[in-house]
Amino acid sequence: MLRNLASSLFLTERDPDYYDDLMQADGKTPVNPPKYPGRVVTTLHKAKEVRPLVEKCITLAKKALPHLDAAADFETQEDRNSDGWRQWRESEQWQQWNAAMAPALNARRKAFAILRDKEAVEILFDDIAPRFAERPGGYTRIMRLASPRLGDAGEQAILEFVGKNDRVKKVSQKPTFESEAAPAMETETEAVTETEAVTETEAVTETEIAPVNEEE
Repeated sequence: MLRNLASSLFLTERDPDYYDDLMQADGKTPVNPPKYPGRVVTTLHKAKEVRPLVEKCITLAKKALPHLDAAADFETQEDRNSDGWRQWRESEQWQQWNAAMAPALNARRKAFAILRDKEAVEILFDDIAPRFAERPGGYTRIMRLASPRLGDAGEQAILEFVGKNDRVKKVSQKPTFESEAAPAMETETEAVTETEAVTETEAVTETEIAPVNEEE
């Protein structure tokens, strides 16, 4: 039950194109993509139990990232079973790729032993782990819902990845009233008056000096 719930959380990160032309068992009802990827709604106790399992899988995938980067330096772009691929397979470069890829493959097998879902493991290593590469821990959060579950009145909660549906706190702006704007207008008026007074004084001084220069 817990591994299915953990896999369901990873599978919500599927590409939206996956749901194109996807029908339910009746063959008529289309399957809609999740409204909020990276989130599942379950009971509070299940969320608390499955959270360590999800965190462990992400930690395993994160430890494999350096080995995947190292193996990328030795891999080939040739198609499988082609002549170029066979030459690479028999070369020393493949030996180096195999040695670099072994820890990442081991981590992928451990993750599959926990989840038992190949698609969930692929999403974990390709999308989730690189997203949290710089985060030291705390990849998920649990939020308790106010409304109980219908039927058995179970306490519901949301289990989701952090950084995906974060709540942004808006800073309220203080309103400006006329009484606060009045002093600013008075200050601007005083500054204009002082500028005009200085200009008039300079003009008078130039007028008084001019006749003296003419007499000389």
